[in-house]
Amino acid sequence: MSFIIVNLNGEKFLYKNLSSVFSQRSKCAFEVIVVDNGSKDGSVNIIRENFPQARVIENKENLGFAKGNNQGLEASRGEFVITLNNDTELAEGFLEELLRDAEASDEDVGMWAPKILSIEDPRVIDSVGGLLIYPDGLAKGRGRLDRDNGQYDNEKEVFIPSACAALFRRAMLDEVGFFDEDFFAYCEDTDLGLRARLAGWKTRSVPGAVVYHHYSATGGRYTPFKVFLVERNHLWAAIKNFPLSMLALLPFYELWRYVVEAWGILTKRGAGARFAEGFSGARLIPIVIRAYLSALKGMPSILRKRSAIQRKRAVTNNEIREWFRKYRLSATRLVLRD
Repeated sequence: MSFIIVNLNGEKFLYKNLSSVFSQRSKCAFEVIVVDNGSKDGSVNIIRENFPQARVIENKENLGFAKGNNQGLEASRGEFVITLNNDTELAEGFLEELLRDAEASDEDVGMWAPKILSIEDPRVIDSVGGLLIYPDGLAKGRGRLDRDNGQYDNEKEVFIPSACAALFRRAMLDEVGFFDEDFFAYCEDTDLGLRARLAGWKTRSVPGAVVYHHYSATGGRYTPFKVFLVERNHLWAAIKNFPLSMLALLPFYELWRYVVEAWGILTKRGAGARFAEGFSGARLIPIVIRAYLSALKGMPSILRKRSAIQRKRAVTNNEIREWFRKYRLSATRLVLRD
């Protein structure tokens, strides 16, 4: 078993994060690999002084969440791998619950999604059972911002996990590939999950494995760079993985999302409104245009990747459409609840 934690200037989170990891009790031995993306604070010193059993990979600069995880994956030795954000804390029994479900699962299950709760208010859901998806490729945590009354705990098969805290079968990763490093950060877990589902792998929810999370504490909640990456990367995720019939409808879903986004800014609701508080709503327009131009520039590479993914596809278009019926996220739920 391998834990992979990508860190960037997470000094204020790391001690509690790693303490919660090393306090896990399990019959399975585990290794912890921390990939530091050029932190300028005291992150590496905290690890070396307090957790010498952790392996540290030090990058001289920020290589991104996707590449950082891939570095950890390349160095890992476990049959199962857990990706974990540096701004999380694990509840007691987290690892035990995940492993129990993994060991009892069928061989076609390659991903497991724990219950992620807000660390500021543990009664509030970050996600339970991974992500739901909007038909333009954007995804959000299942049940995000709902009160946790156990309402999402019954369903065991779910769509795809959030890399904030997820368990992956190494055999699956070796088959479908690691995170796409061209994404740098954001939507890379959606892309990986879609690739795995297309290849025939499944995901299970493990609500008994609980994680507490500071939402977007490392990457920033509403920054121009985050908006740029999300707007570019969700297009790449869709183009790589969606059937052509769904891609034909993508512009209409995209346009409707922008209409809802504009309404959210006007009514001061959702992520767009929060961005406008720190910058301005008008600033979103050039960011989105730049994201589309960047997406187009990378299209030759994305189309080559699409071809490779589609050749390995083990599911039908009808099965994919059923996913989007069952695990679909509405534009209002996506945009107006940040």
